Amino acid sequence: MSRRPRSAAAWEARRAERRHGLGPDGEMRASLAQAAARLIAEHGLVDWSYAKRKAARELGLPARAALPRDDEVEDALAEYHALFGGDEHRAMIRERRAEALDWLRRFASRDARLVGGVAAGWATEHSDIRIELAADDAKSVEMELLNARIDFRPLPGDEDGAGEYYIETRRGGVRLSVRTPGAWRSRSPRDRGGREMLRLDAAAVERLLVSDSGSEGI
Repeated sequence: MSRRPRSAAAWEARRAERRHGLGPDGEMRASLAQAAARLIAEHGLVDWSYAKRKAARELGLPARAALPRDDEVEDALAEYHALFGGDEHRAMIRERRAEALDWLRRFASRDARLVGGVAAGWATEHSDIRIELAADDAKSVEMELLNARIDFRPLPGDEDGAGEYYIETRRGGVRLSVRTPGAWRSRSPRDRGGREMLRLDAAAVERLLVSDSGSEGI
């Protein structure tokens, strides 16, 4: 699979947490995360809340069962791809990262960062390439896209109030999230599970692509 941006020790610790649990619902959450990951990977589900609920129904668990966090599903997706993704998944991630690099370079002056599944390597073929930008006014990004004759469509802003735009490309959809410099600086460095959020600049993505190319024959 794609190289993981975490240490092997941290990765194994996360696996142990899911398998053995840190409480009475740990084993159930682990099973739900694995089932939800399978649904997301095999059926292209993009609504993770729905995938978790569907997984609970398939496993015959009660409606009030403790659902896994998104970071647990991410880890389960990474494991799924490690087992079943093979060369096809590696090639898809490499293509998406190459596409992301073009956009990171285009928006370098706006502190562009690659986030989400393409950055971490757990993305499916249905995942968007997610890029965060900093701008005083999201409309300036719209004007930049219009002046470059790039087709896009606005999306509803996220829960943090960021401007959101979607661009269709031959390597998959690109989702731009535009925040003010103040909101950019104050955003949390960690996800809801307490892990460090990956936000990769162009140089970091270049290194990943070189690393991925070097590991093809391994």
